[in-house]
Amino acid sequence: MKKTNQFDRRAFLTRATVGGATAAAGAALAAPAIAQEMPEVKWRLTSAFPKSLDTIYGGAEVLSKQLAEATDGKFQLQVFAGGEIVPGLQAQDAVTDGTVEACHTVGYYSWGKDPTFALGSAVPFALSARAMNAWQYHGGGIDLYNEFLANHNIFGLPGGNTGVQMGGWFRKEINAVGDLQGLKIRVGGFAGRVLERLGAVPQQIAGGDIYPALEKGTIDASEWVGPYDDLKLGFYKVAPYYYYPGWWEGGPTVHFFFAKEKYESLPENYKSLLRTACQAVDANMLQKYDHLNPIALKELVASGAQLRPFSAEILDACYKAANEVYAELEASNEPFKKIWDSIKVARGDWYLYNQTAEYTYDTFMMIQQRNGTL
Repeated sequence: MKKTNQFDRRAFLTRATVGGATAAAGAALAAPAIAQEMPEVKWRLTSAFPKSLDTIYGGAEVLSKQLAEATDGKFQLQVFAGGEIVPGLQAQDAVTDGTVEACHTVGYYSWGKDPTFALGSAVPFALSARAMNAWQYHGGGIDLYNEFLANHNIFGLPGGNTGVQMGGWFRKEINAVGDLQGLKIRVGGFAGRVLERLGAVPQQIAGGDIYPALEKGTIDASEWVGPYDDLKLGFYKVAPYYYYPGWWEGGPTVHFFFAKEKYESLPENYKSLLRTACQAVDANMLQKYDHLNPIALKELVASGAQLRPFSAEILDACYKAANEVYAELEASNEPFKKIWDSIKVARGDWYLYNQTAEYTYDTFMMIQQRNGTL
């Protein structure tokens, strides 16, 4: 009986050792086998932004890195700055016409083709960053926008948010609506249409060209993003008055636009990875701006920037003008109306809720900050 037990023990150990070695060998072979099953994908992405703006431009580089790391280098996304393949404002065109497979841009740059493009990014007096994300990811916004984008050979995913932007840099103070008369201001798409009604002269200029235009007086004012990016571009040196808020961009979403047929040809695991990585970039950009903007604003003020709020008179006039533009577009553009109707419902619910716990808490904490008790 004793020998039998010893024999059985030896037999068990032998089988376990052989089996373990076989399993280990199988595991060693599995990873390369899986990697080999992943197809090689090499796409080019053109950004609408210059490399100097590391946060907003950097979103595309973060996506590229994540895709490569998750696929053992099989999914390659080569990123080009605005102007390297096409000018920054033409990034969406490059995807639609097949010049590149992807771009990183904001929809309102394509406002002139169809105002509906702007609804996926930001329009005046619409949603804050949190409300925008809630509407997109859980209120049907992504699907509604893609229904429209499909007509332009595009599949889009959110790829960043700057948070509510500043109102921009002005060479002179703007205190009343009359001060907007004849004001040449660099401002994107929809906001330009609104300001035009109040006598301003909107200009659409790429980011890299704004500083010299301000310096030479070719324009009188310019909006861009917020303190961190604005500090990098040095606007305070040539236009000292820094206004807020950027009522035309309460929560602007930066998008990754992909050529629709290219996206649809991806295997399902790559599609899933792309969606997950884009959402990670989307969240990361806002978090980074929220960290960097407070630091940069203090530095701007120390360097001579003069902070000014837009007056209630100006905000009320702009709000009225924006609603006039919305009414015209709702009557003439069905795709615009369909998405705008959805945003309006989300906006009403968000600001009804937000004036309770969120607003009350933030207001109390701001009072403590002003009292020097934080």
